[in-house]
Amino acid sequence: LALLTGIPLGELGGLLGEGFGKTSASIGLLIVFGSIIGVVLEHTRATERIAQSLMVYLKRLPLPYVLGSIGFIVSIPVFCDSAFVILSSLNKELSKRSKVPLLALTIALSTGLFAAHTLVPPTPGPLAAAANLGLENLGLLLVVGAPIAFVLVLVGAAYAQWVSKRVDLSLVPESDEEIAATEEEAPQLPSLTKSLAPILLPIVLLALSSFSSVITIDPTLALGAGMLVSFSLLHTPGVISFSESISKGIQIAAPILMITAMGGTLGLIISKLSLQDYMSSWFEGNQWGLVIVFLIAAFLKTAQGSSTVAIITASAMVFPLLSAMGLDSEMGKVWVIIAVGTGAMTVSHANDSYFWIVSQFGNLSVAEAYKYHTFATLLQGVTGLILVVAGHALTT
Repeated sequence: LALLTGIPLGELGGLLGEGFGKTSASIGLLIVFGSIIGVVLEHTRATERIAQSLMVYLKRLPLPYVLGSIGFIVSIPVFCDSAFVILSSLNKELSKRSKVPLLALTIALSTGLFAAHTLVPPTPGPLAAAANLGLENLGLLLVVGAPIAFVLVLVGAAYAQWVSKRVDLSLVPESDEEIAATEEEAPQLPSLTKSLAPILLPIVLLALSSFSSVITIDPTLALGAGMLVSFSLLHTPGVISFSESISKGIQIAAPILMITAMGGTLGLIISKLSLQDYMSSWFEGNQWGLVIVFLIAAFLKTAQGSSTVAIITASAMVFPLLSAMGLDSEMGKVWVIIAVGTGAMTVSHANDSYFWIVSQFGNLSVAEAYKYHTFATLLQGVTGLILVVAGHALTT
C-alpha cells in the first residue's frame, strides 16, 4: 500500500518499525498478562466456577444478552481490548458448559464491550471529544450516551442470538490434555471470590483511575496486578505450575501480538495518506449535520483502525462546522459526540487491533471475523446513526 500510494522507499523501514513498535508497546504486555491470567483461570477451573455461578444467577436470560451486558459494564472503566482479553477464557468456559457456539458468545461480548468503549465516559474517546467540542455538561453526555450504548449492546446480543440458532458451528475443541483431565478425578473448584479476583481487580483499579484525579493507574499495571493475584489459584493441588502458566501464556500471546502489531502497521501507513484533509474540504458547508459527522468518523475508523483516534480526529474536524450545521448548543454537541462515537464503531476490520484480539482470543478465522464481527460492528453503527438522528429530531 505504501509503495502504491507514493510513500518513498527510503521511508518504509522507519514507518514499518514505528507502526509495529507502537502497537507492541501499547498493548504488548496487556496481551501477555491477559493470556497468563486466562491460562491460570482455565487450568485451575476458576472459569468453571464463574460460569457455574453466572448460569445460576442469570439462568433466565439467553447467554448472548448476559455476555453483552457484562461487556457493557466492564468496558466503561476498561479499554475494550484489555477487557476482551480478561473475559475471553470465561467466554470459552460458558460456551462449553452451555453448548452455545463460541462464535455467538464472542460476538455478544465484543459488541457489548465496543458500545461502551465508544460512547460512555469516562472512556478516553468520548472524554476527548467533549473537550474538543467544548462541552461543559459531561453529565448530559453520560445520561444520553449510556442508554444509546446499551441499546446497541442489545442489538449486538440479538444478532449473536440469531447466529447461535441459525449457524452450525462447532464448540471450542477440547485438547487431548483437557479430555484426559476430565477422565481423572478433578480437583475441587476454587472459591468464587478467588476466581473473580484476577478479573475484578484490574477493573476496579482502572475504574478508580478513571474517576479519580489523584489515583493514576496504567492499564498494563492494572492487568499485571490481576496476573499476580491469579497466581494465588496455583496453590490448589494437581493444577498447572507457576512456570508452566508463564510459559503457556507467552506461547498463546506471541502469535496474537505479532498479528496485532502488523495490523497497527497497516493503520499507520493508511494514516499517512492525507485523507483527513480531503474529507474535511469535501463536507465543509454541507447541511446534512449529524449524518456527515457520522460519515467522517466512520471513514476515519475504517481507514486507520483506531476508534479512539477516529473519535478524537473527527470531533476536532467538525468543531468549526458546528455553527453552520446548527449543532453548537450543549445538546447539539452531545448528539455530535454520540454521532462521532457510533461512526467510530463502523467498522472494525484488519487494521484494528481489536479485530485481531477478538478473532484470536475468540478462536475465529479471519473469514469468520470479517463475516460476523465486522458485520456486527456495521450493524451497531448503522443502528446508532438511526438512533442519533431520531433522538436529535425529538430533542429539537
